[in-house]
Amino acid sequence: MKKLLPVLGVAAVTLAVASPAAAQPSADTIVTFTVATANLTIEVPASVNLGSAFPGGRLVGQMGVVTVRDQRAAATATWVAQVVASDFRTDDGEPSEIIPPQLVEYWSGPAVATTGTGVFVPGQPTRDERVTLSEPRVAFSKTSGSGNNTASWNPTLEITIPPGAVGGLYVGTVTHSVS
Repeated sequence: MKKLLPVLGVAAVTLAVASPAAAQPSADTIVTFTVATANLTIEVPASVNLGSAFPGGRLVGQMGVVTVRDQRAAATATWVAQVVASDFRTDDGEPSEIIPPQLVEYWSGPAVATTGTGVFVPGQPTRDERVTLSEPRVAFSKTSGSGNNTASWNPTLEITIPPGAVGGLYVGTVTHSVS
């Protein structure tokens, strides 16, 4: 019996080592990543010359393409672009002559290009809907959608030259902003 015990002990150890391990049916790996975001920006032409007109006349011309870039990657990617003008003044060293922003009219016209999802709305799609720039006005907006998007339009300015205007180069600023 003494000889049989060591053999049984070896057999028990062999059975314990040789029995199959329990299989793991699945295993999880947590994966993370970031969708990059940037800012909401607006790009405008640096300058534009609308030409010339006589006192009592009107100047009409497009400003050049204005573009809103929304790279916030937002779930609700809405925004409003506004526009306003300063006084237009002569810059000839003499006391300034002024054409006030009440005489500057603006219409956005339709979009010339858009990207992304949602509804893009021109502030003034046609000349009949033009507005004066004496106070901030909606130039364009995006009212629904998500993710990154862009909208571009080429607005038109119409400036009434007062009958008593003094000749010279008038300079003013049209400011677009977006939020």
